[in-house]
Amino acid sequence: MFCLIGYPLHHSFSAKYFNDFFARTEIPEYYELFPIRDIDEFPLLLKKHRDLEGLNVTIPYKEKIIPFLTDLSEEAREIGAVNTIRILNRGKILIGHNTDAIGFKNSISPLLMPHMKKALILGTGGASKAVDYVLKKLGLEVTKVSRRESEGVMTYDQLDEDVISSHHVIVNTTPLGTWPDIDKYPDIPYQFLSPLHLCFDLVYNPETTSFMRKSAEHGAMVKNGLEMLHGQADAAWRIWVP
Repeated sequence: MFCLIGYPLHHSFSAKYFNDFFARTEIPEYYELFPIRDIDEFPLLLKKHRDLEGLNVTIPYKEKIIPFLTDLSEEAREIGAVNTIRILNRGKILIGHNTDAIGFKNSISPLLMPHMKKALILGTGGASKAVDYVLKKLGLEVTKVSRRESEGVMTYDQLDEDVISSHHVIVNTTPLGTWPDIDKYPDIPYQFLSPLHLCFDLVYNPETTSFMRKSAEHGAMVKNGLEMLHGQADAAWRIWVP
């Protein structure tokens, strides 16, 4: 048995993706969604479901889950966030991994062009850490953007024409625009976008988010997070069943 924890989970495609895979390959397994309101519910979930072999972690627990784990992969430790856990010895050993990184890298790499040297990451949560890790590995200069000012992080109010025009990759790692709140979007000055920009949204439900639509209106290339979701899921399966 495998599952996804996070809150809320009504937007998630993970259960359908894995259960379709199990049916197609005739693997006698199933995948469930377990929305938990507080990370402190996690130990009880493990006790209740002793047959869990692995799980995925999504917003808002990719960082908060770490103290509950036995160990981390080298990449997850470097990133500082976990989205995949391998469970051994009926819940006694929990190894944290990050497959968001490989999913994101494989999805965005074909779209990057030589002039794309600087990136803005919208949001500072667990998903942003994997995006930051990948973009830096790919050689881009990265700046994070948040509602709250902190060291090395810009605020949305500081995003002016100069900033937008010099950062040709913009990645939304916030949940803004996720179904059912499809009319929401990050508060950036979209009027300064151009065909030189790539605007990547980790949100995949709906298929075209408001962030993508508003970016495309100014000529930017856009992509959602569905391919990334599939990529990280496939990588998670390889961890669970090596």
